[in-house]
Amino acid sequence: MPTQHRQRFLSRDELRALLVSIKEDENQIAAQAILLLLLTGARRNEVTHATWDLVDWENATLRVPISKSGKERFINLNDQALGLLRSIERLPGNRYIFPSPTTGRPSPSLFYPWVRIRDRAGLKDMRLHDLRHSFASFLVNSGVSLYVVQNLLGHTQVRTTQRYAHLDNETLSGAAGLAGKVIETMAVPAFGAEA
Repeated sequence: MPTQHRQRFLSRDELRALLVSIKEDENQIAAQAILLLLLTGARRNEVTHATWDLVDWENATLRVPISKSGKERFINLNDQALGLLRSIERLPGNRYIFPSPTTGRPSPSLFYPWVRIRDRAGLKDMRLHDLRHSFASFLVNSGVSLYVVQNLLGHTQVRTTQRYAHLDNETLSGAAGLAGKVIETMAVPAFGAEA
């Protein structure tokens, strides 16, 4: 019997509710990490273990030294993700972008902040990883090719296509920017602007 794959991504109304809940959360370090997951489609560990030295401001990328595939990869940062990162206060002597408030090290999990944020938004069935699905869905539904989305997410499938087609950084950056703009159109002031 084939396994059933869960398909869950945010609707526009759910996105609005989630952005409000993120902005209102008491743990803004975790809330900002969750927002960066939504804005980039990155994996949880790629964000929670990110350090300031891995951000390339000039090329708008976040370097992941060892990704899930075991290879280095680059997460394209749209304008909204860059704005979020610029708004984060750097802790003196701490290299992590999202350090645990208690240990200063990467948070081992965003589980409890995520449960609080998603429940307040009325999204009890939403997993943190579903933000990655939402990022991909926003792009595909806006006309971005699966090949571009695949590259933005760092997936290694569609091997034959990858052998023959190559995307330049401008194409990937444009697509990453599109996801940020889709999210921004739904936002209450959540990107550093005061209400």
